[in-house]
Amino acid sequence: MKKSHPVRRAVLATAATVSGIVLLLTLKPASDPGSASAAGGAAPPAAAGQSPQGGAQAAGSGTVTGEVAQTQYGPVQVRLTVSNGKITQAEAVQAPSGGRSTQITADAVPQLNQATVTAGSAEIDAVSGATYTSTGYKQSLQSALDQIQAGGGGAADQGSGSAQARTVTGEVAQTQYGPVQVRITVSGGKVTQAEAVQAPSGGRSSQITADAVPRLNQATVTAGSADIDAVSGATYTSTGYQQSLQSALDQAGG
Repeated sequence: MKKSHPVRRAVLATAATVSGIVLLLTLKPASDPGSASAAGGAAPPAAAGQSPQGGAQAAGSGTVTGEVAQTQYGPVQVRLTVSNGKITQAEAVQAPSGGRSTQITADAVPQLNQATVTAGSAEIDAVSGATYTSTGYKQSLQSALDQIQAGGGGAADQGSGSAQARTVTGEVAQTQYGPVQVRITVSGGKVTQAEAVQAPSGGRSSQITADAVPRLNQATVTAGSADIDAVSGATYTSTGYQQSLQSALDQAGG
């Protein structure tokens, strides 16, 4: 009996060794670093790197101008100022004017601007007595909000860096025949586009504006400054255009 113990111990040792080898072979693929990588082991660090980027884009800052909304009494266009993804200012760069429309606009637009900043969305109430203006305002406002959401950080792109395109709207210049307001797009320190977001309209003024403004826009892009000639027959419009243009250029840094 005593002689059989060594043999038994040898058999048990051999069995244990074989089991250990089998276990190691079974576990090896799961512990292989290459297999872990292929299975997505490196995915968590990559995901962590993407998250801050998304947050930075959402927190854009700058200005965004909505599309023009045509109403029964004239166009309405809204411009938003956004800081860290929050609306800090809203203004109407175009609104109905002339006759009673001027008074309605003067009363309604400030209320709509304030409501927009408070709500931070286009979910605002129409101003009593200014239904058409309110509806056009909300349409243009929603357009501006859509641009911000679609671009992720589009607002920040417009307001940062001289090498990037940015849009600047000059102050309103009041003329004998109506307000004039110019908006320019600047890229790389150069004026690439100019347009009048407000100009005299009604009666003969509409025809004069239609003839003069495109020429003033082109002259601005060509000159890259407010040193442009007045259009013959449109002296008041030209003067107002130059004043608003200079205001926009001042904001853009000259």
